[in-house]
This record gives sequence, C-alpha cells and structure tokens, in this order.
Amino acid sequence: MLLTGLDLLAVNGALLLILALRSDQGLVWQLLSRHPFRFLLLNVLWLPIAHAFDAYDLRVSSRFSTAAPAVTRAGLLTGVIYYLLNPTLMPALPSRFLSILALPFLSTAFLLAGRGLYVLSLFQPLFHCRALIVGAGWAGRTIAQLLTEHGGGMYWLVGFVDDDPVKQGAAVEARERSEGEARVEAGGGEAQDVLGAHTVGTLASLHVIGDRHALKSLIAEQRVTTLVLAITHEVNGELLQILMDCLELGVEIIAMPVLYEQLTGRVPVEHVGGNWYVAMPVHHPGTGTMWPVIKRLTDVVLASLGLLLLGMATPVIAAAIYLDSPGPIFYAQERVGKGGRRFQAYKFRSMVPDAEKGEAIWAREDDQRATRVGRFLRKTHVDEFPQFLNILKGEMSAVGPRPERPEFVEELAQEIPFFRVRHAARPGMAGWALVNQGYGSSREAAVIKLQYDLYYIKHQSLWLDLVILLKTVVDSFALRGR
Repeated sequence: MLLTGLDLLAVNGALLLILALRSDQGLVWQLLSRHPFRFLLLNVLWLPIAHAFDAYDLRVSSRFSTAAPAVTRAGLLTGVIYYLLNPTLMPALPSRFLSILALPFLSTAFLLAGRGLYVLSLFQPLFHCRALIVGAGWAGRTIAQLLTEHGGGMYWLVGFVDDDPVKQGAAVEARERSEGEARVEAGGGEAQDVLGAHTVGTLASLHVIGDRHALKSLIAEQRVTTLVLAITHEVNGELLQILMDCLELGVEIIAMPVLYEQLTGRVPVEHVGGNWYVAMPVHHPGTGTMWPVIKRLTDVVLASLGLLLLGMATPVIAAAIYLDSPGPIFYAQERVGKGGRRFQAYKFRSMVPDAEKGEAIWAREDDQRATRVGRFLRKTHVDEFPQFLNILKGEMSAVGPRPERPEFVEELAQEIPFFRVRHAARPGMAGWALVNQGYGSSREAAVIKLQYDLYYIKHQSLWLDLVILLKTVVDSFALRGR
C-alpha cells in the first residue's frame, strides 16, 4: 500500500505539473476537476505496467539498486504510451523533443525519489514485523531463509519455537540454495537437486528459544507481532488452545505455505505435509460460474486478434523458416490439457526436421537442434503463435500452465506431489511459471514450475492474466525465450 501510494503520487504529480505548464489551465483543483479522465488513464496504465516490470515485487523493491531500474523502465514506458494516446497533452516547451520527454522523465524522477524514501523508511523499526517461527524443521528453516533473503526488510526474526528437547537453545542450520538451484529459480541452467542435496549454513543469531508452552511469555518478552506456523503435521488440541491464547494477545498467526506464497508467488508443495488443502486449489476461481465464461470470452477475442496478426505474418515467417532449413513450416506435438485430455499443439517449426527421432527430449537453453531462424522465433515466443488456433478450439487458453508432453507427465506425476493438479485449468500460451522462471528442462525445474502453476490456479483473475500477458510481451521484446 505504501509503495502504490508513493508511486501514484509520483506519476499523478508529474502529470499535474505538466498541465500546470500549460498557460490556459488554472489552479491545481481546477486541473484535477477539468481532467479527471486523463489522471484515471495514467493510473490505469501505470499499475499493470509497473507489475509487469516487477516494481511491486518485495524482492525487487526492498533495494534501491534493483527498484530503480524497474521503476525507470515502467515510468518511461508509461509516459510514452500515455503520450501516444494523448498527443495533444504535450506541454508547450521550447522544443518538441523536450515536450515529448517531459512526462516520461519527470514521472520517472518523481518515482525514483519516492522509491528512495521507501527504502529509507523500510528499515525503521516502525515498519518491522517481529516474527517468531513455530517449528525448527525443514519448513521452518526454509521460511527463515526466505524471510532473510526476500522478506523485503519487513520482517525481524527473533528465533524459533520447537518442542524437541534436543533443539532447545541450539542455533538453527538453514537450508540455503545451491548455485544450481539459484539458476533454476532465475530461469536458466540446471539445478543439482531442488528437494535433496543442498549446502547448509547457519542463520546468524537465530536459536530455538523455547517450546510451545513458552509462546505467551516469549510474545511479551520479544514484542512478537507475527507467529509463522511452520509445522507440517496437524495442529492438536493443546497447540490450538495455545495459538488461540496468542490471538487474544493481538498477534498475527500465518501458516508457512501462505507466507511463502505471498513472498514468492509459488505454492511450496514440498512443505505442506498433512495440510494438503493448503496446496490443493480445492475451490479455485475456475470452479465458479462467472470466471470461466469471462475467461473464455477473453480467450476468443485474443485468439481472433492473434490469428489476424498470424495471417499477415505467416508468409514472411514461412519463407524465413524454409530458406534457413527446408522442411515443414508448421509442427504439431501431442500435449496434455485440462482434465488430462491430449491434444495436438501447433507451432512454427524451430528445429531441424526429425530433431527427436521418435524419442521425447527436453528442450534446453541454446539447443543445438534449433535452426538460426528457429532460435529467433523461440527467443521472441513467435514460434508459439499458431497456438492461437488451439485457443479458438478450446484446447488452450491465452494464460495458464504450459502444457507438457504425455511422456514427461507420466514421469513427473510419479515423482512430484500434486503434479496432476496442473490439469485443473486449461493450459496457456503464456503462464505465471513461464514469465517467472522460463522454460523448464529438468525434473528440478519442473518442481519450481509446478509451484508457480498451482499459485496461478489458486489466484487466477483478469488482473493476474493481464500482468502475465504484459510480462510475456516484455520478455518477447527482450528476447528472453528459450
């Protein structure tokens, strides 16, 4: 809320100043009353574009070094698009060049100032949540490491509570990401083992400072405001009563998987334990009555526009593919869709003919089987454009989990819990996992992709779809495809 308020104040303040530079406008309140739709349009443009550039990701916004590039790109793009929609709004400055740059650069300057103020205020004790983690097992260590690395400066960890007598007073060893896993989470390379082998380090100054019976006294002594419930077994009657006593003290209690979702946009399938309902999207938006209709109408509109664009671009693309590597222009591959139903997904051919020779092989980064034109098509996601036809046929959606091949589904479903839950939604051309992690090429990457897919299924909405589509467009122009 603080970030959004500061950013909206910045972009609207810049527009207000631009309007004030026009001699025929008047006082501030008159500007606001005369041009409400201009301010509304600017806000409508800013919010999705800012999310597309991760300007509201706490892992980005907590450091000025990462927040500055995000808001700069978002601010400049918002200003340019706004001027394209409102060419008569440009102020009467000495040169047309200065007039064009006025709003993009002025809003960006205000945004950077606001982000600097945010980062400075973030580290003040007033904004800290003093958190105590209940459970010093794998789930507790994982969330502690996550809060330390990606908590955005919001959390101050005071320690752990655990009933194991052996752990009392001991420093907690935290699971840290291996170099390989970090590459997978960043969207490139292979991980050594996401669920198994890893390096181990000690979280500085974090110890097990009591058991469940000490919770009430620890809350008072350590001024705890948040309890993170990091236990994978069912809460028994005694612990439930203690937690209710803690609630009476005004403490927030949040389950580890829920907090993990909020911080990462992923569902921690390996940490839910007996609480399977935390990961399983039992009552997701797709089970309602209105959302499926709205989503299908949106898909039909987008697919129709996409096929129109595809019809105009196909002759050029087809000629480039054939001249680079004679053979078929289009390629159909069996994939698994909603409900486990199989269908043929269409693509522009990006590899040499007979690249797999009858055997399903993971596509990898800089795959040697890709042609020169194919590599460009894959980098820009243009090779997926024929799937607009799959969307129109109802086999796919514009946004959803990326469809997997049947051979990989059978293998991964046996090894990864909840993997088949991906089939609760139509697969998509664009996806939450795709824009956050990229294309997976291993079992380890499939685990992280599943975490993102489950998050999307649980939280799918028009807003999230819009953000994903904008992120996909940004990735295409930045050549971040495979």
